[in-house]
Amino acid sequence: MPQAAMPDRLGHGTNRPPPRCGRGSARALLLIQGPSHPTAGRPLDYHRLIAARALGIDASGIRRVFDLASQLEDPVNLSIGQPDFEVPEPIRRAAVDAINAGRNSYTVTQGIEELRRRIAAQVAGEFPRWQPASGEGTADGYQCLVTSGVSGALLLAILACAGPGDEVIMPDPAFVMYRHLVTLAGATAVHVDTYPDFQLTASRIEPYLSERTRLVLFNSPSNPTGVVAGAGHCRELAELCDRCGVLLVSDEIYDAFCFDGEADPGGGEAGVPGADETAGGFVSPARYSENVLVLRGFSKTYAMTGWRLGYAVGPAPIVSEMTKLQQYTFVCAPSMVQVAGVTAMKVDMSEHIAAYRRKRDRVVEALGGMYELTRPGGAFYAFVKVPEPLGLTATAFVEKAITEHGLLIIPGHVFSLRDTHFRLSYACPDATLERGLGILEHLARG
Repeated sequence: MPQAAMPDRLGHGTNRPPPRCGRGSARALLLIQGPSHPTAGRPLDYHRLIAARALGIDASGIRRVFDLASQLEDPVNLSIGQPDFEVPEPIRRAAVDAINAGRNSYTVTQGIEELRRRIAAQVAGEFPRWQPASGEGTADGYQCLVTSGVSGALLLAILACAGPGDEVIMPDPAFVMYRHLVTLAGATAVHVDTYPDFQLTASRIEPYLSERTRLVLFNSPSNPTGVVAGAGHCRELAELCDRCGVLLVSDEIYDAFCFDGEADPGGGEAGVPGADETAGGFVSPARYSENVLVLRGFSKTYAMTGWRLGYAVGPAPIVSEMTKLQQYTFVCAPSMVQVAGVTAMKVDMSEHIAAYRRKRDRVVEALGGMYELTRPGGAFYAFVKVPEPLGLTATAFVEKAITEHGLLIIPGHVFSLRDTHFRLSYACPDATLERGLGILEHLARG
């Protein structure tokens, strides 16, 4: 049976009455404790109440950028990781229609049936070897879970599979959230250096695998580098994880944003036409193994960043545990957004993707001769090395760009153990991009 969402948070349906939190209960507690209690009459020590998992997460690097930016009147913003176009009108209309039709309640935790059917059809087209699970509680086949964004899916996956004493392998550089979610789970992040080409290959990962390894986090197209993994790398990585009994988690939030070559149609085995091992289009490692957990979403492709909708498809035992955790955390993805998601999967976004390809080409054209830049094949980022003759760390370079020129970019150490690069986003109007590129050309000349 589908797992229903929790009806409320008041303990209804149990024999235990809701807790009393009013002044009477607080006064009774004080009377029981008496005036000699260590905290009686003293200001509450909030720091003592904060768990180590929260204290282990450092947001100071990116906060520094935003603090500097808050002092600017007209910044040139190349820092934002979200599309600059609006959510397509059919999707907005579908959400409004769903609200007006009364689809505003909890859904089942797994997500509405019509959206899961649409996702299943996509899986069948891309990964023909994958088969749906034969029933609840079975270990064979895949299951689907609709989530509150890919970030929500990442949290559920890591909490389901990693804990104290476990290790999670990830690339360096990587999406800023990865290491912090691992910290939240009490596990240890293992960073695999991917400079200078930013490819997370099987040969780079293998030396870091151990009995403690539970997950490998893989992201293509990549944030912050924009690099797209080729089919050969995806195959080797999937095969390595299979041999070693490690779950490969493929974060594919930018799957629509691939600019070089045609995206793989997913309709056949490797080695046949359309499955070129060196193709620049998007290929998922799930094509080569049924043991991959695929995470995709709607935020980037359809500019639905504030709507919080994503999904996970993968091995049934893993997704079943994620579903259980979602039931007691997010409960379900927003109901009207799920309805709109069905419409979104029918919307053609090719014009927007073509526009971002032109923006990528402009970035490479403007900066390629002045900066060391690995050509981004997708997403909407470039990860650029600060010219060594300037003698600046990336942090110092970014502060100079912000304070002297009003240019907002992100220092590489937010994503990496190194402080040599900066990330720029070209998800912005063309006029803003040109202003930013002009400033970067000026800074490169010292």
